[in-house]
This record gives sequence, structure tokens and C-alpha cells, in this order.
Amino acid sequence: MSYQALYRVWRPRNFEDVVGQTHITRTLQNAIVQEKFSHAYLFSGPRGTGKTSAAKIFAKTINCERAPVKEPCNECAACRGIQDGSISDVIEIDAASNTSVDDIREIRDKVKYASSVVPYKVYIIDEVHMISVNAFNALLKTLEEPPKHVVFILATTEPHKIPLTIISRCQRFDFKPISNHSIVERMQKIMDAEEISVSIEALDAVALAAEGGMRDALSILDQAISYSEDRVELEDVLAVTGAVSQNLLTSIVQAMYEKDVQKALQLLDELIQRGKDPGRFVYDMIYFLRDLLLYKSAPSLENILERARIDEQFKDLANQVSEAWIQDAIMQLNQCQQEMKWSNNPKVFIEIALLTITNQYQSQTDTSQVSDSEAVMQLTNKLSQLEKQLENLKQSNVSPQQPAPSEPKRRPQARASKNSYKIPYERIRQVLKDAEKPALKEVQSQWAAFLNKLKTTNAPAHATIQDSKPAAASDKALVVAFKYEIHCALFLDNRELVESILASTIQKQLTIIPIPVQDWQELRNEYVKKQEESTPKEEVAEDPLVEEARKLVGDDLIEIHE
Repeated sequence: MSYQALYRVWRPRNFEDVVGQTHITRTLQNAIVQEKFSHAYLFSGPRGTGKTSAAKIFAKTINCERAPVKEPCNECAACRGIQDGSISDVIEIDAASNTSVDDIREIRDKVKYASSVVPYKVYIIDEVHMISVNAFNALLKTLEEPPKHVVFILATTEPHKIPLTIISRCQRFDFKPISNHSIVERMQKIMDAEEISVSIEALDAVALAAEGGMRDALSILDQAISYSEDRVELEDVLAVTGAVSQNLLTSIVQAMYEKDVQKALQLLDELIQRGKDPGRFVYDMIYFLRDLLLYKSAPSLENILERARIDEQFKDLANQVSEAWIQDAIMQLNQCQQEMKWSNNPKVFIEIALLTITNQYQSQTDTSQVSDSEAVMQLTNKLSQLEKQLENLKQSNVSPQQPAPSEPKRRPQARASKNSYKIPYERIRQVLKDAEKPALKEVQSQWAAFLNKLKTTNAPAHATIQDSKPAAASDKALVVAFKYEIHCALFLDNRELVESILASTIQKQLTIIPIPVQDWQELRNEYVKKQEESTPKEEVAEDPLVEEARKLVGDDLIEIHE
């Protein structure tokens, strides 16, 4: 195979090519020139930041025929031999596959022999944290007092796993993630040398996806070059990485801020239908909002933005949204990100997060931006909600001054948070009392058709009720068990629409009463238990099948279920 990946072809050959680690390369160069370099070094840091490359450059520099110099010449026999691996005095060891005590003993036995070709024998041990504890103990004495012609360079991504006795015997250098600006500059230099046309937006997107690793950036860029046609554009990088374009993120944030739920959910659905990763969408959205908040707070700090490009659309959005809204949106998305880790259906949690963000400031709109007609409309809506609540209280025959009837012990008192939902226990008990099996079966048979019809009519309303199921039904009401409590509260915002769609499906008008599924199980068990206690055994015995069972096994073993 003649082709080589970009990160292999453009691996740094001198200290100047090690991007973003000036604090390390300068220290090593000065030590080499002054001939005061140590016998053992520990290079730690994230993947792809130049640890093993710097170790190999260090080995070339101290063994260069022109030493002491700040940079290897890459022309002498020693530099060329170390670069292509033909000189046996520079040994690269993968600690992940050489973890045992015997492997370390082999190093300890060979270290006493003088180097054969170059002045210094260099051991580069990559991923050194993989070595076993016993192997580390076998290395201690050799690492502390090696022969004068030996230098150890240990490289690791997880320095916390290395014993302190090892760390204390080395000079430690911490490689830091490379800045996006430095990654873009290096990639631009490589693309110019390779004579490949790449847009600056595409390079920015590659640098964002690389998350501080130069090797990762070149691998992603290599993949985008293969995917593209004549010129690598932003769309090519987004397709390769699965990231979301800034225009789409801006549109979704704009829709949420303007309380356009339908547009926000529609954009999300289109994005996921195109194969984008839901987790990556939330990740990009959080960082985009973070950049929006920083830019709004301090516009002069453009250089520290990680996900956003400062264009006219971004500036207009920053002028519209408030800092409090952005902070709340970030908190909601962060909570969504945590919940998605334990879910098989992450899209539901994203939809709930978008709904929550959109409705968060529904009743706190800035009066300076609201017209008189809009204010009247808001007051009218509030008044109608209060009238509905009063009507519900009348129907349940509960006086506001009197304490509520006894409820299951798990929920002695409704929480006061926005997402909580106070369950109308008495209304549900009345439905259970009047419940009829044919009525429930009729609803269950049409439930799938009802959900499909609701989805095409109003996607946000469908999102709140899709994880629920009918639990009990009477002539006038339907109890629906919801999987999540938050869906009960969100359902109430779309109650009239959902009930009208259900009525058109089953040809009957029913009032829907939501209840979390756990509370439904408790309430149902409580109701069944009371019914059993109030029903005399003689009435149950009228069933000939039950009577025959009692004759065969006796009363103690009989358990009757409806």
C-alpha cells in the first residue's frame, strides 16, 4: 500500500513542528544545548498532542552528529537511522503489550550494555501506565540510577495511574490540548504543501471535532478529503463527523426563544432523520449556547469561543436572547445529557428539554416587547385556566379550605416545582367506580390510530402523550397512565387539542385525566383492596366456577382476581 495517512506523513520531525507545546520544547532545547538533560522524563497529556513525537525528536537531537544543537539536522546518519527505526539504540516499547515483570527485567538486563551506534541509548515507553505494579517495582532502581549513556522517556495519557515512586524519579512535562487556532494554522500549512483546497470553515469544524488533538484533526481531515469532490467544504466535514451546522443550531435556538415549538421539534426531527447522533447534537448545542453567552457578556473575547463563528446571524441572535434564558437553556440541556446516558430513546429527552426551554419564560415575557393585544391575550388565557381549575374543584367536590382526602403514602403532598403535577385522586376514584370494561377496550382498540392522527396534527402534543396508555374508562372520563411525571404537567398545556383528536377518533367525548404510572398502580391496588374488603364472600361464591374450586382446594388457597 503506497498511500500513507496524513498524520503519518506529517509527523513532527523537529521541535518546531510540535504544535502548541512551546513550554515543553523550549525547556528541552535549552537543556540539550547546555548538556544538562535528565536521565528520565515523564511526558503526560491527552492523545495526539505530540508526546511520542517529542520523545523521538529528543532522541534524535541528543544523538545528532552536530550536537549540541537545538534541532536535529535530519540529514546525518544518526538522525536518519533513528527516524526510520534502523538504529537499535533507540528502543520504542508499547507498554500495553509488554506489561509483565519479565519484560521489565529484560530492559534492566540490557540497559548496562553500552550503545553500539550513537552516544546515548534511549528507551521510549509508551502508555507506561499499563505496566503492572510488580513491573514498576522492578524498574525503580534502574530508573533511579541508570548508566550514563541511557535516557528513559515514559509517555502516558493517565499519569494518575503511575506510582509516585516512579514520578518522583522523572522530570515531568504535561502536554496540554492544542488550541483550535494552532490546529487550523498547522492544517492550513499541510494543505498548502499537499496542494489541496480546503475552506477555512471546514478547517474550523475539523479543529472543533478534534478537541485539542493534532493527530485526530489530521485523521478527520484525511477522511473529509476522501469524502469531498474537488474542494473540502464545511458540509463535507459535518457529514464525516456527524456534527451539526451552526445555521441549524441558530435556527433551533431562535425557534425556542420565539416560542415556536412546532418549528424547533420539526428541525430536531429532520436532523435525527438524517442520521445525526442525538448525543452529539446536545453536546454541540451546549457549547454553542456557551459561546453565545460568552459573546453576549464580553464581545471582545472572540478568541475563546469554541463552537461558534461570529457572523451576522450569530450577532443578531446574541442581541435578541437574554443571559438568563441562555443560562437556563444550558442547565436544561446538561440535565438532558445526563438522563440520555441511561435511556434507549434519547430523542424523547431532547424533545422534553426543548419543550421545557421553550415554555420556561412563557409567563415572564418582557413587557417592553409585548403589545397591548398580546398582553390582553395572555390575561385571557390565564383567566380561562383559573376557570378550568375552579370547575375541576367543583367536580371533585373538594373545598379549597379543607384538607385533601387521604392519598397513597408515597405522595402526601404535591411538590411546588414547575414540573410537578398534583394528581386528582378523587376524580380518578370516581372513574374507577363508574369504569366499564367495554369503554376501556374501545379506547385501547383505537389508541394507535389516535396517536398517529395526533402526531400529524401537533407534534409537541404527541411528544407528551406517546409514552402513555389508557388505564381506566367510564362514559365521561378516561384515566391515562403516563411513564414520566413531567409529561403529565406538559400534557395539560395541550389538553383540549388532545381530547378533541381523541373524540374524533372514537366518536365519543371523554375528559382525559393524567396520572404517573407508579401512582396509578398504587391507587388501583388501594381501590381493589377496598372493594375486596367491602364485598362479602357469599357474593363471590355465587360463581359456580369459584364454588367448584372452593370444594376442591378449600378457602385458604383460593385467590380471586377480576
